[in-house]
Amino acid sequence: MTDAPAAGRSWDARVWRLAGPIILSNLTVPLLGAVDTAVVGHLPDPAYLGAVAIGATLFSFLYWGFGFLRMSTTGLTAQAWGATDPQGVRLQFLRAGAVALCIAGALMALQAPIGWLAFQLFQASDQVERLARGYFEIRIWGAPAALMNYVLLGWFLGRQDARTPLFLQILINAVNIAFDLLFVVGFGWDVRGVAAATAIAEWTGALVGLWLAWRAMRGLGRVNRGALIDPEALKRLFSINRDIFIRTLCLVSAFAYFTAQAADMGELTLAANAVLLNFLNIASFGLDGFAHAAEALIGGAVGRGRRSDFQAAVRAAFRWAAVTAALMALFFLLAGPQLIALLTDQAAVRETAARYMLWPALLPLVSVWCFTYDGIFIGATRGRDLRNAMIASLAVYLALIHTVGPAFGNHGLWAAMTGFMAVRGLFLALYYPRLKASVGSG
Repeated sequence: MTDAPAAGRSWDARVWRLAGPIILSNLTVPLLGAVDTAVVGHLPDPAYLGAVAIGATLFSFLYWGFGFLRMSTTGLTAQAWGATDPQGVRLQFLRAGAVALCIAGALMALQAPIGWLAFQLFQASDQVERLARGYFEIRIWGAPAALMNYVLLGWFLGRQDARTPLFLQILINAVNIAFDLLFVVGFGWDVRGVAAATAIAEWTGALVGLWLAWRAMRGLGRVNRGALIDPEALKRLFSINRDIFIRTLCLVSAFAYFTAQAADMGELTLAANAVLLNFLNIASFGLDGFAHAAEALIGGAVGRGRRSDFQAAVRAAFRWAAVTAALMALFFLLAGPQLIALLTDQAAVRETAARYMLWPALLPLVSVWCFTYDGIFIGATRGRDLRNAMIASLAVYLALIHTVGPAFGNHGLWAAMTGFMAVRGLFLALYYPRLKASVGSG
């Protein structure tokens, strides 16, 4: 059941076996966004494009807050997998699935006040808001499937299986693209068609994923129903989820504050920073692959209680993440102007973005440490350490913005963001010796 080192596979190969499919899966995300943009971008009124942008942003933030469903499921499942505990592997999926469905039920029941509050935060024309509301009212019915997909991704990854999540992600995106074309281009359903295509794709992925999970669980034996609602296990699950939720909320707040500060510097700076943040997003596509691999491998090592496995997995994950980060930094540095030109055709925005290009090129080298440490601590289910490190990092970040920012303008803002990524890694590095000492022996 376990993917033990005795299988003869080097730790480098084990990292790439997990990271490779995840990186490929991540690369499908911008493709889907491009298709969504293309199908509505060819409609006669730009309001359609604005409505989809607002609707998609709303759901990204709404669902991102529940990313703990994937993270905690990966760590807990990996530990049960590493401990050769088939019932534990199955129980982690069932508990996380139940939590996901409860949250989704609450979102659908409260969709009216959620929608009202969300649209108070967006300043848009009446037409854009009307279209975006139509998008929201359709896509919200995909919430159970969207959150269940988080659980499925985390559960399969915790079982050292990155190929099934890759298959599911490709399936979801392919179905989404097909129905985008059918509903919008074929049936003329405009924004409603994009929302319906996304919801159908989410349900397709969830149903296929549940079938694959059921097949995988058939050989894991029967579940003890009493163990399913074990108070201690549920307490641990909710504690980890709470801590990761707080950590994620701090992270979202940091990026939102960055954008708000850029907006105060004028439309041109705001637009340039929006372009440059794409470089950080691109870097995360690659570096997240190694963080996810670390989650699965570290969780397995913790479950086995093998400190030697733990240290070997940490070294391999950091080694390849650092190599990838260095290559990305070099690529951004050399190809920065060309990449900026692909993202915008406005000369003033290009010129402004080019003046700050050194910061996005530096960020992969700085952020690789916190990304990889995140994976290590998630795999070890040390949510409290992740929470505390993120709260402390946010405090440092805000202090930097209000000290360095006023003196150096947008350079100061980017220096604060770079410092935020650096101290995230630093604080987790300070927690790391205690984590390592807690992992078994040998």
